[in-house]
Amino acid sequence: MTANPLLETLIPLVADLSRELDDGERYRRLLAALRQLFPCDAVALLRLDGEVLVPLAVEGLSPDTLGRRFRVSEHPRLAALLEHVGPTRFAADCGLPDPYDGLVEGLHGHLEVHDCLGCPLYLDEQLWGLLTLDSLDPASFGRFELDNLEAFASLAAATVKVSERISGLAQRVEAERQLTELYKQARQQPRELVGQSAALRKLQDEIRLVGDSPLTVLITGETGVGKELVAEAIHAVSPRAQRPLVSINCAALPDALVESELFGHVRGAFSGAMNERSGKFELADGGSLFLDEVGELPLAIQAKLLRVLQSGQLQRVGSDREHRVDVRVIAATNRDLAAEVRAGRFRADLYHRLSVYPLPVPPLRERGRDVLLLAGYFLEENRARLGLRSLRLSPEAQKALLGHDWPGNVRELEHLVGRAAIKALARHGERPRILSLDVQDLDLPAPQAAAFDVVLAPIDLPPAGLELRTAVDVFQRQLIEQCLERHHGKWADAARELGVDRANLSRLAKRLGIR
Repeated sequence: MTANPLLETLIPLVADLSRELDDGERYRRLLAALRQLFPCDAVALLRLDGEVLVPLAVEGLSPDTLGRRFRVSEHPRLAALLEHVGPTRFAADCGLPDPYDGLVEGLHGHLEVHDCLGCPLYLDEQLWGLLTLDSLDPASFGRFELDNLEAFASLAAATVKVSERISGLAQRVEAERQLTELYKQARQQPRELVGQSAALRKLQDEIRLVGDSPLTVLITGETGVGKELVAEAIHAVSPRAQRPLVSINCAALPDALVESELFGHVRGAFSGAMNERSGKFELADGGSLFLDEVGELPLAIQAKLLRVLQSGQLQRVGSDREHRVDVRVIAATNRDLAAEVRAGRFRADLYHRLSVYPLPVPPLRERGRDVLLLAGYFLEENRARLGLRSLRLSPEAQKALLGHDWPGNVRELEHLVGRAAIKALARHGERPRILSLDVQDLDLPAPQAAAFDVVLAPIDLPPAGLELRTAVDVFQRQLIEQCLERHHGKWADAARELGVDRANLSRLAKRLGIR
């Protein structure tokens, strides 16, 4: 009796439905079975999230594909697949741009004439996402594949449903949907925490855990790791998600205005106070208040902030009347506040009140291959902004990104990808269909250790007898002044060499008395 290839492929998948597998392994087995049934060069499972398709698993595509977010309105092939209930096969010479152009592994040129097949997935009669297949052989698929793909799609939907039930993905999807809506209100382009590393998954688990509680959270981490995104994620999964999240950058405000910004003021409270004004605490009433760079607050304001956190009562500047607010505070800092407490620059009681739930955000160098997923996310953003068919990384560029130490973390990567895309585009006389970023486009700085040796050589050691903090300040002042001198006073270039954010460098220079 002749074996039925469809049946032979489906039987192991049916058996997998009863096994305890994590989402990644379950989806990997699903795509491996798909390629066994339909020999092809690339397959992908994508979830529809509002107006974008999010890749959950891919085979035969570059690793950064998992970090991309395909906006349906910008990809007509994906839109066509979603509009048709059953499988769709595109003609080999179809003129519609392919979203995977330049992303197929082993193919460094254009994805020219090829065979393309896809099928939408439905869960409980609701459109959930897509399965896509691409083959470089333009005659790979036929009528038989269309019929078999429809049968396979039913089992794929069952696999997704099982995964959602087992792992609680349905609740996470809803939280992500709320977060996306929040981002849409705050920005034109929604942002998210992208990655699959163990470090990021641990962070996401903690976000879900503390988000559902009323606890005050202190988010810590290096500059550029995404502390603001973490704060937004906490608010989005909290019972306060339908109320406002109000943010304030404590480091960006002059000392004279901090109190007014936080607590508001009455008319005539100070010169220029022409009208009564609510502060950020009152604006966040019922919701959450994000205090970014909370370590920069003056000591006098710290005492007043502590009172509001303890009692929920505040007074506007120039007023004796009490206002009661119900606000959940989420604070963030890139400073070691415990060390600041020991040095007398931060109140111990406020530190303990803020750090009820400390939440460290891992630096990018500890997130492994997440750098490629994040690069893919930023590549897709820049592809749309520059009006390109495809924007990709060469294999050498991928290796360079993985080997870099990322002192500026995710923000550094975002800026680097944007600069590299513009540089690479400028090298072409005509706008290419596929733009590949090479190592020279990335313009990564020399290894930090080598740069450090060059900078340190002419610097005098601080005199003996100084306290550690004072000695560090003296050393930092010399380092920054010499770096500025080398770059003729250009702060952006100095910040790039020192591996810090320009705004943070400016604040540090101000504290050190550097003009």
